[in-house]
Amino acid sequence: MSEVIEAEVTVIPSSPLRLSLSTEALVSNWQWLRDQGGSAACGAAIKADGYGLGAHGVLKHLAYAGCRDFFVATWAEALDILPVLDDGLSLSVLHGVREEDMAVALASRARPVLNSAQQVARWKEAGGGACDVMIDTGMNRLGISMDGMDKSLLDGLEIDTLMSHLACADEEHHLNGIQLMLFGEAKKRFAAKRYSLANSAGICLGPDYAFDLTRPGLALYGGMARSECEGNIAPVVTPQAQVLQRRTVEGGESVGYGATFVADRTMEAATINIGYADGYTRIFSNSGTALYNGAMLPVIGRVTMDLVTIDVSAAPEIAEGEWVDMEFDLSFIAMLNDISQYELLTGLGNRFARIWT
Repeated sequence: MSEVIEAEVTVIPSSPLRLSLSTEALVSNWQWLRDQGGSAACGAAIKADGYGLGAHGVLKHLAYAGCRDFFVATWAEALDILPVLDDGLSLSVLHGVREEDMAVALASRARPVLNSAQQVARWKEAGGGACDVMIDTGMNRLGISMDGMDKSLLDGLEIDTLMSHLACADEEHHLNGIQLMLFGEAKKRFAAKRYSLANSAGICLGPDYAFDLTRPGLALYGGMARSECEGNIAPVVTPQAQVLQRRTVEGGESVGYGATFVADRTMEAATINIGYADGYTRIFSNSGTALYNGAMLPVIGRVTMDLVTIDVSAAPEIAEGEWVDMEFDLSFIAMLNDISQYELLTGLGNRFARIWT
Protein backbone atom coordinates (compact mmCIF):
# COMPACT_ATOMS: atom_id res chain seq x y z
CA MET A 1 0.00 0.00 0.00
CA SER A 2 1.55 3.21 -1.11
CA GLU A 3 1.32 6.35 0.88
CA VAL A 4 -0.06 9.42 -0.76
CA ILE A 5 1.89 12.43 0.33
CA GLU A 6 0.21 15.72 -0.29
CA ALA A 7 2.69 18.43 -1.16
CA GLU A 8 2.25 21.66 0.67
CA VAL A 9 1.36 24.52 -1.60
CA THR A 10 3.19 27.65 -0.57
CA VAL A 11 1.59 30.89 -1.65
CA ILE A 12 4.13 33.69 -1.71
CA PRO A 13 2.47 36.92 -0.63
CA SER A 14 2.87 40.03 -2.73
CA SER A 15 5.57 42.47 -1.70
CA PRO A 16 4.54 45.42 0.47
CA LEU A 17 6.86 47.71 -1.48
CA ARG A 18 7.35 48.15 -5.20
CA LEU A 19 8.95 50.25 -7.89
CA SER A 20 6.55 51.71 -10.41
CA LEU A 21 8.59 51.82 -13.63
CA SER A 22 7.56 53.75 -16.73
CA THR A 23 8.30 52.00 -20.02
CA GLU A 24 7.28 55.14 -21.89
CA ALA A 25 9.78 57.30 -19.98
CA LEU A 26 12.62 54.79 -20.38
CA VAL A 27 12.11 54.51 -24.14
CA SER A 28 11.62 58.26 -24.55
CA ASN A 29 14.86 58.93 -22.69
CA TRP A 30 16.76 56.48 -24.89
CA GLN A 31 15.29 57.99 -28.05
CA TRP A 32 16.28 61.52 -27.02
CA LEU A 33 19.82 60.38 -26.21
CA ARG A 34 19.99 58.49 -29.51
CA ASP A 35 18.92 61.57 -31.44
CA GLN A 36 21.58 63.75 -29.79
CA GLY A 37 24.26 61.44 -31.17
CA GLY A 38 23.38 62.07 -34.79
CA SER A 39 24.28 59.06 -36.92
CA ALA A 40 25.88 57.16 -34.02
CA ALA A 41 24.19 54.06 -32.67
CA CYS A 42 22.94 54.37 -29.10
CA GLY A 43 23.54 51.55 -26.65
CA ALA A 44 22.60 51.16 -23.00
CA ALA A 45 24.53 50.47 -19.81
CA ILE A 46 22.49 47.93 -17.82
CA LYS A 47 25.10 47.10 -15.20
CA ALA A 48 24.20 47.02 -11.48
CA ASP A 49 20.91 45.34 -12.40
CA GLY A 50 19.92 48.10 -14.78
CA TYR A 51 20.94 50.83 -12.32
CA GLY A 52 18.60 49.29 -9.77
CA LEU A 53 15.52 49.09 -12.02
CA GLY A 54 15.98 45.48 -13.12
CA ALA A 55 18.27 44.66 -16.04
CA HIS A 56 15.93 42.14 -17.64
CA GLY A 57 13.08 44.61 -17.91
CA VAL A 58 15.32 47.41 -19.17
CA LEU A 59 16.83 45.11 -21.81
CA LYS A 60 13.41 43.95 -22.98
CA HIS A 61 11.93 47.41 -23.42
CA LEU A 62 15.00 49.04 -24.97
CA ALA A 63 15.60 46.15 -27.37
CA TYR A 64 11.99 46.46 -28.54
CA ALA A 65 12.62 50.19 -29.08
CA GLY A 66 15.64 49.45 -31.27
CA CYS A 67 18.66 49.39 -28.95
CA ARG A 68 21.18 46.76 -30.02
CA ASP A 69 24.24 47.26 -27.78
CA PHE A 70 24.23 46.58 -24.05
CA PHE A 71 26.92 46.86 -21.38
CA VAL A 72 27.39 45.15 -18.02
CA ALA A 73 30.27 45.29 -15.54
CA THR A 74 31.10 41.66 -14.74
CA TRP A 75 30.76 38.15 -16.10
CA ALA A 76 28.30 37.31 -13.32
CA GLU A 77 26.05 40.04 -14.72
CA ALA A 78 26.64 38.75 -18.24
CA LEU A 79 25.59 35.22 -17.25
CA ASP A 80 22.36 36.63 -15.86
CA ILE A 81 21.62 38.55 -19.08
CA LEU A 82 22.72 36.10 -21.77
CA PRO A 83 19.73 33.71 -21.47
CA VAL A 84 17.38 36.59 -22.37
CA LEU A 85 19.65 38.25 -24.95
CA ASP A 86 18.04 37.78 -28.34
CA ASP A 87 19.98 37.18 -31.54
CA GLY A 88 21.11 40.44 -33.09
CA LEU A 89 21.87 42.05 -29.73
CA SER A 90 25.39 42.49 -28.39
CA LEU A 91 26.67 42.45 -24.82
CA SER A 92 29.99 43.84 -23.62
CA VAL A 93 31.59 43.18 -20.23
CA LEU A 94 33.28 46.38 -19.15
CA HIS A 95 35.67 44.96 -16.55
CA GLY A 96 37.41 42.72 -19.05
CA VAL A 97 38.69 39.23 -18.24
CA ARG A 98 40.46 38.00 -15.16
CA GLU A 99 42.10 34.59 -15.32
CA GLU A 100 39.12 33.10 -13.49
CA ASP A 101 36.73 34.59 -16.07
CA MET A 102 38.36 33.00 -19.08
CA ALA A 103 36.42 29.73 -19.31
CA VAL A 104 33.11 31.58 -19.21
CA ALA A 105 34.29 34.35 -21.52
CA LEU A 106 35.63 32.01 -24.20
CA ALA A 107 32.37 30.05 -24.27
CA SER A 108 30.21 33.17 -24.32
CA ARG A 109 28.91 35.38 -27.10
CA ALA A 110 29.43 38.39 -24.82
CA ARG A 111 32.57 40.39 -25.59
CA PRO A 112 35.18 41.32 -22.99
CA VAL A 113 36.36 44.91 -22.90
CA LEU A 114 40.12 44.40 -22.59
CA ASN A 115 41.54 46.99 -20.20
CA SER A 116 45.22 46.14 -19.81
CA ALA A 117 48.20 44.62 -21.58
CA GLN A 118 47.79 41.58 -19.33
CA GLN A 119 44.18 41.09 -20.41
CA VAL A 120 45.15 41.52 -24.05
CA ALA A 121 47.88 38.87 -23.71
CA ARG A 122 45.49 36.54 -21.87
CA TRP A 123 42.87 36.86 -24.60
CA LYS A 124 45.38 36.37 -27.42
CA GLU A 125 47.01 33.34 -25.83
CA ALA A 126 43.63 31.67 -25.39
CA GLY A 127 42.66 32.31 -29.00
CA GLY A 128 39.74 34.52 -28.00
CA GLY A 129 37.48 35.93 -30.70
CA ALA A 130 35.78 39.30 -31.00
CA CYS A 131 36.50 41.74 -28.18
CA ASP A 132 36.34 45.41 -27.28
CA VAL A 133 39.27 47.45 -26.01
CA MET A 134 39.32 50.32 -23.51
CA ILE A 135 41.92 53.05 -24.03
CA ASP A 136 42.70 55.37 -21.12
CA THR A 137 42.58 58.99 -22.26
CA GLY A 138 42.99 60.65 -18.88
CA MET A 139 40.64 59.11 -16.33
CA ASN A 140 43.31 56.77 -14.92
CA ARG A 141 40.80 54.14 -13.90
CA LEU A 142 40.44 51.31 -16.43
CA GLY A 143 42.03 51.18 -19.85
CA ILE A 144 45.34 50.81 -21.67
CA SER A 145 47.48 53.93 -21.45
CA MET A 146 48.60 55.32 -24.79
CA ASP A 147 51.80 56.70 -23.23
CA GLY A 148 54.62 54.53 -24.45
CA MET A 149 52.20 51.94 -25.73
CA ASP A 150 53.52 49.63 -28.40
CA LYS A 151 51.10 49.84 -31.33
CA SER A 152 51.66 46.15 -31.96
CA LEU A 153 50.04 45.33 -28.61
CA LEU A 154 46.63 45.17 -30.26
CA ASP A 155 47.78 43.37 -33.39
CA GLY A 156 45.87 40.18 -34.01
CA LEU A 157 42.83 41.21 -31.99
CA GLU A 158 39.39 41.20 -33.58
CA ILE A 159 38.30 44.53 -32.11
CA ASP A 160 34.64 45.31 -32.44
CA THR A 161 34.60 48.55 -30.41
CA LEU A 162 37.53 50.67 -29.30
CA MET A 163 36.34 52.87 -26.44
CA SER A 164 37.36 55.29 -23.74
CA HIS A 165 35.51 56.91 -20.84
CA LEU A 166 35.05 60.60 -20.03
CA ALA A 167 36.04 61.69 -16.54
CA CYS A 168 34.35 65.10 -16.26
CA ALA A 169 31.62 65.22 -18.90
CA ASP A 170 29.00 66.26 -16.34
CA GLU A 171 30.69 69.66 -16.01
CA GLU A 172 32.54 72.23 -18.10
CA HIS A 173 36.09 70.98 -17.70
CA HIS A 174 39.21 71.31 -19.80
CA LEU A 175 39.76 67.54 -19.60
CA ASN A 176 36.75 66.94 -21.86
CA GLY A 177 38.50 68.52 -24.84
CA ILE A 178 41.78 66.79 -24.03
CA GLN A 179 40.10 63.39 -23.89
CA LEU A 180 38.29 64.06 -27.16
CA MET A 181 41.60 64.93 -28.83
CA LEU A 182 43.39 61.89 -27.43
CA PHE A 183 40.59 59.54 -28.44
CA GLY A 184 40.71 61.01 -31.95
CA GLU A 185 44.40 60.09 -32.03
CA ALA A 186 43.59 56.57 -30.81
CA LYS A 187 41.10 56.19 -33.62
CA LYS A 188 43.84 56.99 -36.13
CA ARG A 189 46.28 54.53 -34.56
CA PHE A 190 44.12 51.49 -33.86
CA ALA A 191 41.75 49.76 -36.26
CA ALA A 192 38.33 48.72 -34.99
CA LYS A 193 34.86 48.28 -36.42
CA ARG A 194 33.48 51.02 -34.19
CA TYR A 195 34.62 53.75 -31.82
CA SER A 196 32.84 54.86 -28.64
CA LEU A 197 33.54 57.64 -26.13
CA ALA A 198 30.34 59.26 -24.83
CA ASN A 199 28.33 58.31 -21.76
CA SER A 200 25.09 60.16 -20.86
CA ALA A 201 26.85 63.42 -20.07
CA GLY A 202 29.22 63.00 -23.00
CA ILE A 203 26.28 62.75 -25.38
CA CYS A 204 25.17 66.18 -24.15
CA LEU A 205 28.56 67.66 -25.07
CA GLY A 206 27.63 67.41 -28.74
CA PRO A 207 27.95 65.12 -31.76
CA ASP A 208 31.75 65.42 -31.88
CA TYR A 209 31.84 63.12 -28.86
CA ALA A 210 29.46 60.52 -30.31
CA PHE A 211 31.74 58.72 -32.80
CA ASP A 212 30.05 55.44 -33.87
CA LEU A 213 28.37 54.33 -30.64
CA THR A 214 27.24 56.08 -27.46
CA ARG A 215 26.87 54.35 -24.08
CA PRO A 216 24.31 56.15 -21.90
CA GLY A 217 23.51 54.98 -18.41
CA LEU A 218 22.26 57.48 -15.83
CA ALA A 219 20.06 59.55 -18.15
CA LEU A 220 18.26 56.46 -19.41
CA TYR A 221 16.89 55.99 -15.92
CA GLY A 222 15.80 59.57 -15.31
CA GLY A 223 19.04 61.04 -14.00
CA MET A 224 20.07 64.56 -15.00
CA ALA A 225 23.58 64.00 -16.33
CA ARG A 226 23.88 67.64 -17.44
CA SER A 227 21.62 70.68 -17.67
CA GLU A 228 20.82 69.78 -21.29
CA CYS A 229 18.81 66.84 -19.96
CA GLU A 230 16.33 69.09 -18.16
CA GLY A 231 12.99 69.08 -19.96
CA ASN A 232 14.11 66.17 -22.14
CA ILE A 233 14.76 63.35 -19.68
CA ALA A 234 11.75 62.00 -17.78
CA PRO A 235 11.69 60.19 -14.42
CA VAL A 236 11.40 56.44 -14.81
CA VAL A 237 11.11 55.13 -11.25
CA THR A 238 8.73 55.85 -8.38
CA PRO A 239 9.21 53.88 -5.16
CA GLN A 240 5.88 52.92 -3.58
CA ALA A 241 5.20 51.58 -0.10
CA GLN A 242 2.18 50.06 1.59
CA VAL A 243 0.62 51.39 4.79
CA LEU A 244 1.02 48.83 7.59
CA GLN A 245 -0.59 50.74 10.42
CA ARG A 246 -2.31 54.02 11.14
CA ARG A 247 -2.37 55.70 14.56
CA THR A 248 -3.10 58.96 16.37
CA VAL A 249 -0.12 60.76 17.88
CA GLU A 250 -0.96 63.19 20.65
CA GLY A 251 0.73 66.55 21.00
CA GLY A 252 3.97 66.19 22.93
CA GLU A 253 4.48 62.56 21.94
CA SER A 254 7.50 61.51 19.91
CA VAL A 255 7.88 59.25 16.89
CA GLY A 256 10.59 56.70 16.18
CA TYR A 257 14.15 56.03 17.32
CA GLY A 258 15.85 58.84 19.17
CA ALA A 259 12.57 60.77 19.52
CA THR A 260 13.81 63.16 16.82
CA PHE A 261 10.25 64.18 15.98
CA VAL A 262 7.87 65.51 18.63
CA ALA A 263 4.28 66.29 17.65
CA ASP A 264 3.26 69.89 18.27
CA ARG A 265 -0.40 68.93 18.04
CA THR A 266 -2.64 65.87 17.84
CA MET A 267 -1.95 64.33 14.44
CA GLU A 268 -2.57 61.25 12.34
CA ALA A 269 0.42 59.09 11.41
CA ALA A 270 0.95 55.99 9.32
CA THR A 271 3.81 53.50 9.31
CA ILE A 272 4.80 52.33 5.84
CA ASN A 273 6.85 49.37 4.62
CA ILE A 274 10.10 50.91 3.39
CA GLY A 275 13.46 51.71 4.95
CA TYR A 276 17.15 52.18 4.45
CA ALA A 277 17.61 48.46 3.74
CA ASP A 278 15.61 49.18 0.58
CA GLY A 279 17.71 52.18 -0.43
CA TYR A 280 15.38 54.76 1.12
CA THR A 281 18.24 56.19 3.11
CA ARG A 282 18.42 58.10 6.38
CA ILE A 283 18.82 61.37 4.50
CA PHE A 284 15.02 61.30 4.24
CA SER A 285 14.60 61.32 8.03
CA ASN A 286 12.30 64.23 8.93
CA SER A 287 12.69 65.53 5.38
CA GLY A 288 11.26 63.05 2.86
CA THR A 289 7.77 63.20 1.40
CA ALA A 290 5.16 60.63 0.43
CA LEU A 291 2.27 61.38 -1.92
CA TYR A 292 -1.29 60.09 -1.77
CA ASN A 293 -4.09 61.31 -4.05
CA GLY A 294 -2.28 64.62 -4.47
CA ALA A 295 -1.68 65.13 -0.75
CA MET A 296 1.91 65.64 0.45
CA LEU A 297 2.66 63.52 3.52
CA PRO A 298 5.92 64.43 5.31
CA VAL A 299 8.24 61.81 6.75
CA ILE A 300 8.35 62.22 10.54
CA GLY A 301 11.11 60.77 12.65
CA ARG A 302 14.04 58.68 11.53
CA VAL A 303 14.06 56.35 8.55
CA THR A 304 14.75 52.90 9.97
CA MET A 305 15.84 49.65 8.36
CA ASP A 306 12.38 48.53 7.26
CA LEU A 307 9.93 51.24 8.29
CA VAL A 308 9.11 54.90 7.84
CA THR A 309 6.44 56.96 9.57
CA ILE A 310 4.57 59.70 7.72
CA ASP A 311 2.17 62.43 8.79
CA VAL A 312 -1.16 61.58 7.14
CA SER A 313 -3.21 64.39 8.63
CA ALA A 314 -3.74 65.69 5.07
CA ALA A 315 -5.13 62.30 3.96
CA PRO A 316 -7.91 61.39 6.40
CA GLU A 317 -9.12 58.57 4.15
CA ILE A 318 -5.83 56.65 4.02
CA ALA A 319 -5.96 53.23 5.69
CA GLU A 320 -3.98 50.04 6.20
CA GLY A 321 -3.18 48.42 2.85
CA GLU A 322 -3.18 51.66 0.88
CA TRP A 323 -0.16 52.57 -1.23
CA VAL A 324 1.80 55.82 -1.18
CA ASP A 325 4.32 57.16 -3.70
CA MET A 326 7.68 58.24 -2.33
CA GLU A 327 8.92 61.53 -3.78
CA PHE A 328 12.11 60.59 -5.66
CA ASP A 329 13.38 63.54 -7.70
CA LEU A 330 16.92 62.31 -8.32
CA SER A 331 18.70 65.56 -9.16
CA PHE A 332 16.93 67.60 -6.47
CA ILE A 333 17.59 65.04 -3.73
CA ALA A 334 21.21 64.67 -4.84
CA MET A 335 21.76 68.43 -4.81
CA LEU A 336 20.29 68.91 -1.32
CA ASN A 337 22.03 65.97 0.31
CA ASP A 338 25.44 65.72 -1.36
CA ILE A 339 24.67 62.24 -2.65
CA SER A 340 24.99 61.10 -6.24
CA GLN A 341 22.02 60.23 -8.42
CA TYR A 342 23.81 56.97 -9.19
CA GLU A 343 23.79 56.00 -5.51
CA LEU A 344 20.08 56.74 -5.20
CA LEU A 345 19.23 54.51 -8.16
CA THR A 346 21.61 51.62 -7.61
CA GLY A 347 20.80 51.51 -3.91
CA LEU A 348 17.19 50.45 -4.59
CA GLY A 349 17.01 47.05 -2.94
CA ASN A 350 15.83 43.63 -4.02
CA ARG A 351 12.79 43.63 -1.72
CA PHE A 352 10.98 45.91 -4.17
CA ALA A 353 8.68 44.28 -6.67
CA ARG A 354 9.52 45.90 -10.00
CA ILE A 355 6.39 46.71 -11.97
CA TRP A 356 6.66 48.03 -15.54
CA THR A 357 3.72 49.97 -16.90
